[in-house]
Amino acid sequence: MLIVISPAKTLDFETAPPTSTSTQPEMLKDSELLIEILREKSSVDIERLMKVSSKIAELNVARYHSWSQPFTVDNAKQAVFAFKGDVYTGLEAETFSTEDLTYAQDHLRILSGLYGVLKPLDLMQPYRLEMGVRLANPEGANLYKFWGSVITEKLNEQLGDSELLLNLASNEYFKSVQIKSLNAKVVTPVFKDWKNGEYKLISFYAKKARGAMSAWVLKNKVDCLEGLTRFDSDGYKYSKELSDELNPVYLRKL
Repeated sequence: MLIVISPAKTLDFETAPPTSTSTQPEMLKDSELLIEILREKSSVDIERLMKVSSKIAELNVARYHSWSQPFTVDNAKQAVFAFKGDVYTGLEAETFSTEDLTYAQDHLRILSGLYGVLKPLDLMQPYRLEMGVRLANPEGANLYKFWGSVITEKLNEQLGDSELLLNLASNEYFKSVQIKSLNAKVVTPVFKDWKNGEYKLISFYAKKARGAMSAWVLKNKVDCLEGLTRFDSDGYKYSKELSDELNPVYLRKL
């Protein structure tokens, strides 16, 4: 089973990673093309394009201009430890054993607007480029056009003998995957919490649950649909009545 998750806007490049083991992203030639486009933008351009504050725009303009290869442990950080946010709070990668990290390296992928597909221990330099941003490029008007079939081809390559792809990414990021061309069944879990007398999908909790399920699958080496029904972290329980084969539903009452 191959798991895909989204990146996070919040980054942590100050805290030392718990391991020095690292790998190189496999799509850096594509990343470099995007960086060249981004370097042509002013902070005002970035502010408007990404709908961010002037402070965040200025920070990222500086990041684009300082982005350089080769990536080393001195100028970059492993992706799974660099990203912070709700999904990564749920994932708690800093608690992974060496065995867990080795398994995650083969079974977890992070979709990225700049890097395409990242393995957990791939080094990355700080950036902001959400997949949904309408950044004009030689392939078209946005990043979905830029990546085209490339992300899907990379996932197919990395699926190996696996017949299942566990989609724990957001809609924004998973839209970069061409499902019809994917050599696997796509399983997309749904997490709902009890609120005001009914079960609802609450974004903050759902993001943390995606991270928690990723960690649970990796640590328990779950590799089949039946195994997913046993997920019970953070109080979530599988609902057979509300689920179908490719959309298992998990409910929680706090």
